Amino acid sequence: MPVPASYDAIILGAGGAGLMCAAIAAGRGRQVLVIDHAPEPGRKILISGGGRCNFTNIGAAPDRYLSANPHFARSALARYTPQDFLELVAKHRIAWHEKTLGQLFCDGSARQIVAMLLDECAAGGATIRCNAPIHSVDHADGRFRVSAGEMEAEAPALVVATGGPSIPKLGATGFAYDLARRFGLKVVEPRPALVPLTLGGEEALFRSLSGVAAPVEARCEDAAFREAALFTHKGLSGPAILQVSSYWRHGQAVLIDFLPEVAPGWLREAKRQRPRVRLPALLGERLPARLADTLAERIGIAVELGNAPDRKLEEAERLLAGWSFAPSGTEGFAKAEVTVGGISTADLSQQTMEARKLPGLFAIGEAVDVTGWLGGYNFQWAWASGVAAGQAL
Repeated sequence: MPVPASYDAIILGAGGAGLMCAAIAAGRGRQVLVIDHAPEPGRKILISGGGRCNFTNIGAAPDRYLSANPHFARSALARYTPQDFLELVAKHRIAWHEKTLGQLFCDGSARQIVAMLLDECAAGGATIRCNAPIHSVDHADGRFRVSAGEMEAEAPALVVATGGPSIPKLGATGFAYDLARRFGLKVVEPRPALVPLTLGGEEALFRSLSGVAAPVEARCEDAAFREAALFTHKGLSGPAILQVSSYWRHGQAVLIDFLPEVAPGWLREAKRQRPRVRLPALLGERLPARLADTLAERIGIAVELGNAPDRKLEEAERLLAGWSFAPSGTEGFAKAEVTVGGISTADLSQQTMEARKLPGLFAIGEAVDVTGWLGGYNFQWAWASGVAAGQAL
C-alpha cells in the first residue's frame, strides 16, 4: 500500500465553503489539500444568479436562516460579514451591483468569484484536486486517511464541505450525511428548500395559468415574503414561493395575498365609486388578465359590483388576501437550490465548526443544518462558516 501524502488538513468539497476554508487555512501557513469528484471547482457558484453569482446579501443576519438551533449561525456570521467579503471582491477588482432586497451580483461572470477563490488558495499554496471521487475515509490514531481518485492522503484535520443533495445533475449527493453518521454525528432530516411547489386535485386548474407571474405576499406558518409568484405547469414557483417552500411541510397550506398593497374595504369602495365595473375588469387593473379572470371566476361574482351584496364583496376581499393553496409536494432535490437540514449543529462548535465528539473533524456550508433565505444568504453562510473553520485549522 502506498504511503499517503501528509497534510495539515484535508477538505472534502471544492465549492464555496470548501474553497474559502482552504484559502484561509493556507493563508495561515497550513498545508491544505482540497478534494472534489467534480471535473472543476465551484460548480454551484458558476450556475448561481443566472451565471452572475448572487454572492452575498447585505441584509445577512441570523434571523434569515433556518436551523434546529436558530442561534448557531450567529457567531460565524458576526465574525465574517458581507462587508468582509466585499473587501475581498474589491481586492480582486471584481465589479458588482445590488439588485432588489440587498442581493449583490457580479457585473460580469460567476467565474470571477471562482477565480478569486482559486487565486486566494494558490497564494497560500493550497493543493486542489478535482476529478477525484472519494473511495474511503478512515480515522485512526488521531489522523484521517482519505483515498480519492488515484491518491492517498492523511491529515489530523478533515473538513466536510460536500454540500447537500440539491441539484444532483451537478453531482450533489448526501455523502456528507453518510460520513457524519459514520463518525457519530446526528443528521437533521434533509429536505428540499428554495424549491417550486406542486399542486394537485382541484388546484391543478391553476396550471392553465402557466407562465403568469404577479407580485404577491406568500405566507406559510409565521414566514411571509412579498415578492413575485409564478404559476407553472406543475404548480407554483417564483421568489415568494421559493422562500416559503423552505418553511413548508406536507399538509400545510400556503396562503397568497394577491393584492398586498390594497387597503381593507377596497371592493366596497369600488362598488360606490364605480358601480358598473365587473370584478374581472377591476382585478385586471392590478393583476395579469388571465390571473384576474381565473380568480374572479373562482370567487363567483358575475354581476356588476353595484349589484353585488357587501357581504359577497367582503368575502371576496378575504379570499384575495389569503388564498389558500394546499401543495401536494415539491419538485424535489432536482429543482431545489439548497437543502434544509443536514449535520446537526448540536454536534458542532459554533465558533469553529469542529465536531464536539471527534476533534479534528469539521463540517461547513450546506452540509450543516443552516439554510438561508433566497438572495445570497447561503453563499454568505458558506463564506462565514468556511472562514470559521479555516481560522481553527
